[in-house]
This record gives sequence, structure tokens and C-alpha cells, in this order.
Amino acid sequence: MRLILLRHGETLWNTQKRLQGHDDSPLSQRGVAQAQAIAPSLRTLAPARVVSSDLGRARQTARLVGHGDAVLEPRLRELDMGAWTGRAKDELIASQPDDYAAWRAGRLTPAGGESWQQFTARIRDALADWVGRGGGDLLAIVHSGVVRAACNVLLGLAPHQILPVTPGTLTIFDFADGNAAAPRLEAYNLGAFTPDPDVAD
Repeated sequence: MRLILLRHGETLWNTQKRLQGHDDSPLSQRGVAQAQAIAPSLRTLAPARVVSSDLGRARQTARLVGHGDAVLEPRLRELDMGAWTGRAKDELIASQPDDYAAWRAGRLTPAGGESWQQFTARIRDALADWVGRGGGDLLAIVHSGVVRAACNVLLGLAPHQILPVTPGTLTIFDFADGNAAAPRLEAYNLGAFTPDPDVAD
């Protein structure tokens, strides 16, 4: 079976490079176009099951790709960024470069936020639950951080080894060998739009 992760389309906060975490903003026009552009690929993949983060930007993306009836899963929310929620990436880099770098590497947790270890444990448990249920390929409509966490827990990649995930792109894990502990990465950052290495979470 395959685990297909779709990052939601670009949001208004993404265009401003603001960290969203558990907060939300609607998709931008480009984000709507990204979701619409990836929909044919999802129809070709034809997942048997669909689950989505319960945050608004993921739900909006789910509707746009034809899966408005996706099961909502709070455990698939983005990393809770605490006091940094809503902060601009460029401002943080300018004012707290060492802290920002440590946060991206999973070594620092903003006040009131979720540590990288807490986050990856949450994502590991959620994915293990849904993959373990069987029943065919699973599409999960999620967030950049969730894709990074999945690469960490499924492939053993450290946070600093994982390239940013462009909105509206697919990351696909193949469990064809029946080994849930060691899937093969089949695709990463696959989409109709040019990858953006500077995109905000």
C-alpha cells in the first residue's frame, strides 16, 4: 500500500512568510490553483481512504481536490509553534538567527509551543494508526511539518536534512514489501508548480 501525503495549497500567511502552526489563514489564489492542479494526479492514484488535518487550510484543500468528505484527524495538525505563531520568518531570522536555526533543527521550542520530539511522536502515532488499519492506499492532506515529521519517523532523516515542501505537492511512501517500519520513498515534492525552497510553514 501507499501513504500519499499532500501538503495543503499556499495560504495568505504563506505569501507573507508567517508561521501558522495551529492558527490558520485561507488559501491564496495560487494555493487554490495548486490544489486544482494536483487533483488529476490524485484521481490517477485513486486512494482508497482519505484523511485530513482538521485545520481550515487542509480542509479547504481537501474540498478542492474532490475529497470534502475526508475524515478529519486532529493528530495530523501542523507543529504548534506557540509564541512564534503568526511571526514572520524573515523577522525571526533577522532578530533571532541562532534561535531560528535551532528551531528548524528541532533543538529549540518557542514558549508555549510543541517540541520536535512531541510533534514527531504525535505524527508517528497517527500515521501508524491509519496505515495499520489497512484497506488500501491512504491519502493524508496535511502540512509541511507533518511531511518533515513523516520523513523523520519513517526514513530516519533529521530535520536539517529535509528540503522544504512546496504547497500543493505530494510525498509518497510505498509499503509494498509489507514492512511498515521501512517504507520506500517513492516521490517527494511532486507537483505541477515549481518547487519553492524558501516557502514558510
